[in-house]
Amino acid sequence: MTTTCASEPDSQALVEIIELKWLLAGEGFHVHVERLQTDRDYARQALHRAEASPNAALRETAARLRNKLRLAEG
Repeated sequence: MTTTCASEPDSQALVEIIELKWLLAGEGFHVHVERLQTDRDYARQALHRAEASPNAALRETAARLRNKLRLAEG
């Protein structure tokens, strides 16, 4: 079952999703953009992976995106 993470991701959230996608790709992890926007569990997993990265830019992007998508841990 899929659920929407936010009612309509705004353009800034989409920019950050794409940034997250490419930063994670640099670490060998593929992000499916549409799934990240509609599947809360998938989004949490991707953000968790990003937040555990040694790459500060990736961690910062994940934190901003988590806030925009209103995803709390848990």
